[in-house]
Amino acid sequence: MVVALQTLSQSFQAFFDSEKSSGILLILCTVISLLLANSLIGTQYLEFWQTRIAGLSIGQWINDALMAIFFLLIGLELERELYVGELSNVRNALLPMFAALGGVVVPALIHYSLNSGTPTESGFGIPMATDIAFALGVLAILGSRVPASLKVLVVAYAVIDDLCAIIVIAVFYTADLSAAYLLAALAVWGVLLVFNRVLRVMAMLPYLIGGVLMWALMLKSGVHATIAGVMLAFAIPFSHRDDDAASPSHRLEHILHKPVAFIILPVFALANTGVVIGADWMQSLASGNSIGIVAGLLVGKPIGVVLLCFAAVATGLCRLPDDLNWRHVLGAGMLGGIGFTMSIFITNLAFAGDAATINAAKMAILLASLTAGTAGFLWLRWVCRPTAAS
Repeated sequence: MVVALQTLSQSFQAFFDSEKSSGILLILCTVISLLLANSLIGTQYLEFWQTRIAGLSIGQWINDALMAIFFLLIGLELERELYVGELSNVRNALLPMFAALGGVVVPALIHYSLNSGTPTESGFGIPMATDIAFALGVLAILGSRVPASLKVLVVAYAVIDDLCAIIVIAVFYTADLSAAYLLAALAVWGVLLVFNRVLRVMAMLPYLIGGVLMWALMLKSGVHATIAGVMLAFAIPFSHRDDDAASPSHRLEHILHKPVAFIILPVFALANTGVVIGADWMQSLASGNSIGIVAGLLVGKPIGVVLLCFAAVATGLCRLPDDLNWRHVLGAGMLGGIGFTMSIFITNLAFAGDAATINAAKMAILLASLTAGTAGFLWLRWVCRPTAAS
């Protein structure tokens, strides 16, 4: 990212294209879910997701099983970025790493400062993440006026944001821990790593079978089962040649893109954005938790991204790409305020069993994400107007 990026790799362009379309579908599913939840059949709609099948509710199957596949895709994308993408070169990776660090720490601190010592302090992780699909959807609407380096910066720091959120989920949102099941899951992961690094097994089936077993053990362990998806991603063989179709990791990433973008995330939106807007909705938005979420996403994200990036550039650790300026970085920080998918996901973990708090938190997330997306779009539309096509 030291020099202007005139072209994007085939893998990145395919990723960008699928994510921007997914963002549009996510908006439609969110609107549908909101309308149904607040209609005459709202009660039946919300109760549907609580219907139990094979020991878990439909909502749990979506949030624990389908979202594990989403996390698997995140892991595969992160692996690619680390090996052959923008994060493979330490100097290139520093700018998005600092952007992600600022975009994670500052929003979390804002929320925690407003909720410390209260029952909602566990929601500090909610404003930490960035929704890649929506952020890229905004950039896609802006079209060719957006510098290529800005697209790469947003994707790279959003992926790192998600990694930080995954770590937070594993460390802070773990239920009663069963050491036996956790050790068993780690043992399965160890076997898969041996298949990859020692035996060089290139067939995908053993890894998928091991991944399902690891997911089931994680579910029993108390650590959120979706973590198994990320662990599986780093156990699957990866070729260090970009766009290598023979690589199991590359093939699986290619296979998963469309199902995740057009099935799993839309279904997640339908199941998790059924927010009931009651007569006290304004009062719920005035709570410390809601204010912390909104302030974290709308204020903390851009401030954190810009400050940490500025500090890294000012100290000479890295530099801005030639086709970017600080107004672009501020726009990237604004788009980081679109928390949506991961923020809603963490909300369900942070306030499990507290339907009223979850409903209020989701309302705050939707409001903040809509505002951040609109503000980021308008700002970048103005900032990028004189920029040549990238």
